[in-house]
Amino acid sequence: MSDANVRIPEEAKDRLAAVAAAEGLSLRAYLARLAETLLTPAERAERAEKALAALKAWNGYAPTAAEERNLDSELNRRLAQAAGQ
Repeated sequence: MSDANVRIPEEAKDRLAAVAAAEGLSLRAYLARLAETLLTPAERAERAEKALAALKAWNGYAPTAAEERNLDSELNRRLAQAAGQ
């Protein structure tokens, strides 16, 4: 296993270290676990494609690109409203 040096603001490092310690992990172990759980943009796109295919096979759900944009806009609006923006 190779090590890497990452430059981040001290406040960010301290926050990550505190979260790691609260979970009983070293910062190194916490970051390694975090990296294993995050998806790359390509992995997210692949999962979304599979989810849409499963929905279409299950109940015929197949939104158009325009419908997807409208739904995304509505979701963003509701998230902003919930966040008090």
